Amino acid sequence: MEKIIDETKQGETLVQSKNEKNTKNLYIESYGCQMNFSDSEIVASILSKKGYNTTSILEDADLVLVNTCSIREKAEQTVRKRLEKFNAVKKQNHNMKVGVLGCMAERLKHKFLEEEKIVDLVVGPDAYKDLPNLLEEVESGQSAVNVILSKEETYGDISPVRLQSNGVSAFVSITRGCDNMCTFCVVPFTRGRERSRDPQSIIEEVNDLWNKGFKEITLLGQNVDSYLWYGGGLKKDFKKATSMQKATAVNFAKLLDMVAKAQPGMRIRFSTSNPQDMTLDVIEAMAKHENICNYIHLPVQSGSDRILKAMNRLHTRKEYMQLIDNIRKIIPDCGISQDMIAGFPTETEEDHQDTLSLMEYVKYDFGFMFAYSERPGTMAARKLEDDVPEKVKKRRLQEIIALQQRHSLYRTQQHLGKVEEVLIEKESKKSDKHWAGRNTQNTMVVFPKGDYKVGDFVMVKITDCTSATLIGEAVGLSK
Repeated sequence: MEKIIDETKQGETLVQSKNEKNTKNLYIESYGCQMNFSDSEIVASILSKKGYNTTSILEDADLVLVNTCSIREKAEQTVRKRLEKFNAVKKQNHNMKVGVLGCMAERLKHKFLEEEKIVDLVVGPDAYKDLPNLLEEVESGQSAVNVILSKEETYGDISPVRLQSNGVSAFVSITRGCDNMCTFCVVPFTRGRERSRDPQSIIEEVNDLWNKGFKEITLLGQNVDSYLWYGGGLKKDFKKATSMQKATAVNFAKLLDMVAKAQPGMRIRFSTSNPQDMTLDVIEAMAKHENICNYIHLPVQSGSDRILKAMNRLHTRKEYMQLIDNIRKIIPDCGISQDMIAGFPTETEEDHQDTLSLMEYVKYDFGFMFAYSERPGTMAARKLEDDVPEKVKKRRLQEIIALQQRHSLYRTQQHLGKVEEVLIEKESKKSDKHWAGRNTQNTMVVFPKGDYKVGDFVMVKITDCTSATLIGEAVGLSK
């Protein structure tokens, strides 16, 4: 099933981008969350101005960068294996430089240079503007490290090179960092405290994307519902803001309204939400604007109140269910997906059954499910013994995945016979005679090509489905 996974997204390489004036080649791979993929486009933009074209051919690279994830141990192991591959290439190309970006860089810092001799530079998520200076240090024969976290939204003034894009959909970062301190999560340590981006710069980026032919954006943040612009600075310092700053502050619901009004023809998505921070005005803003997609990724992590407390998730099972009820009431056809952790420390069979029963209540459209992986430096690693046997973790994870597969099929079956708007994103992976795109609920739809093209909004009658994909016939362009 395409959207049900039990491991971190595999790395993707940025496609080739060329400026005839540039003389050096950059090869960059990204792992983990959407923010990392968005950040890699920012890195490509910064280095493009310093003489680097991007290449999809590793052997042609003068500089190799890997943008890393630390959310699970498996993600870090994958990166280390890739570094072995880079090392083999570097033996043939002694001038090639290798750098590590992102959350692993922030977590391990100088230690990375000791553990991985191939690595020439280590750069944290807030230090990419310093890459040109760091590369000068590397060229002079030194190793270079910058992992200083910022108190401001660091890249609001940089126009990303849209290398990951299909020319139809794009990411727009709106916040960085997280203040929630879930006990299992490294994000507050690797990406710092919450800070938001000037809404005017967000609107300008969205307008620019529309003018370039993009039809859909995803507003990105570790916790988009915490978006709060009051003139700059950390969210935690908002209480010190002036009365004028507080009166004119823009929260996430207001930002959604502003973006939707700025480009009524642009589809708008957002990710990721935190249940404790999602308010009714956000749901109402979604319902108010037709161009805001009816889809929410709403990680819950566990259905047990006891485990939620141990995770320092600041919502209860009941509060989460009430939020689901409000979403269903205000947006009846809203697609909802989840993140779930199986085998968190001290989790009992009763706790696991609470998770399954919560899933039965919600019947998510799809989900991202993982076995618990202890992350160094987190509160869970310091305070809780990883006491659930691996065999039990895997069995519980498989039960969660199996239940989600049933619910996903149940949800896709609800679309049968309906005519739905689909934005064509690409050719189907399984057939060059079919298009693939997503409906408003974020479910992939496949249908015969006909006279349509990538970027068209097409009305499609749904005739069949799997648990992950809707299958249909186009009935015409959307008005």
